[in-house]
Amino acid sequence: MRRILAIARKEFLHIIRDKRTLVAVLVMPLLQLFLFAYAVSFDVKDIPTAVLDQDHSAFSRQYVNVLQQSNYFKITQNLVAMNQVDGVFDRSEDVAVVILPPGFGDAVTAGRPGPVQVLIDGAEPNSAQLGQAYATGLSRVYGSRVAVEQADAKGISLPSGGLSMLARVWYNPEGSSSAFLVPGLIVLLLTITTVQQTANTLVREKEQGTYEQLVVSPIRRIELMVGKVLPWAGIAALQVVVISGIGLIVFRIPFRGSVALFALSSVLFVICALGLGLLVSARASSIETANQLAMMISFLPAFMLSGFIFPLSSIPPVLQFVSYLFPARYFMVITRTIFLKGGGFDVLWPQIAALAVYAVVMLVLSSLLYRERA
Repeated sequence: MRRILAIARKEFLHIIRDKRTLVAVLVMPLLQLFLFAYAVSFDVKDIPTAVLDQDHSAFSRQYVNVLQQSNYFKITQNLVAMNQVDGVFDRSEDVAVVILPPGFGDAVTAGRPGPVQVLIDGAEPNSAQLGQAYATGLSRVYGSRVAVEQADAKGISLPSGGLSMLARVWYNPEGSSSAFLVPGLIVLLLTITTVQQTANTLVREKEQGTYEQLVVSPIRRIELMVGKVLPWAGIAALQVVVISGIGLIVFRIPFRGSVALFALSSVLFVICALGLGLLVSARASSIETANQLAMMISFLPAFMLSGFIFPLSSIPPVLQFVSYLFPARYFMVITRTIFLKGGGFDVLWPQIAALAVYAVVMLVLSSLLYRERA
């Protein structure tokens, strides 16, 4: 243990003396956290919308007011002719164009469905799909309200049959992107910094010519590996605490689960990430090679194959299988379940068991590779 702590102390002194490394592991993750949380958003509001009102009736103006007051659409301009629609989309001035044709008000007055055409710019699929859904929903609400007003004016009651649907959104009722992204950012940022820095630490010893001196010293290789990664494990733990604290305080992310279970899962994931970094450093011959390999097995899988942005069920089956080879997939489920849903060990034990097995396999494999190279 004295030898391990001596190596860890030496590595820690190297870290705090290297200003660039300190910035990379302490400042950059925080900047990335705020950049992702604020810049990456799936919340679609105030969709820029142009209106072509060819009816000019009280009902058409009322319909436009419903769109404007919904907070989903922002009326930016009123068109006067149909040939202006192509120019609006070509210049990317608006995402949607609402067209109220002649006879809209007469149809509503007669109790018939009022024709409304909503054109969506599909160049931005997320906004296009949500805009279409919002427009459909608002049109139904407006139609129901007009029908009730007309029935009241005539002194009749509408039939009460049919279906009554009440939809509720659990765990994230506000639909906040931050609540979805920040728990995932813990996984992403922790993977990047831990794997990449661990991959560099032993390769740097080889480039500086001090690795051979360490190998021929009384220090065993397992002690060298543990001592080298011990400071990075401490930094990773600090990152988990800081990022989680910022998420709770700044972004108001709920934390509904067990702190102890989250701490245990974080420790297992850090060990997995450290094992991946050691695996890279065992095969990399230079820092440039280590950085490239670390990026390929840390950032890309954590971003694309963990469910960070889109559900894994939507990717091809082959890539779904490949995602099982990376620990970010399991920890992503754990963080979001603990933060948002309050799930316990009875729900998350498969992911926790997978991380435990993964950690053991990575450490054993790294030890074997270092023994082979020595």
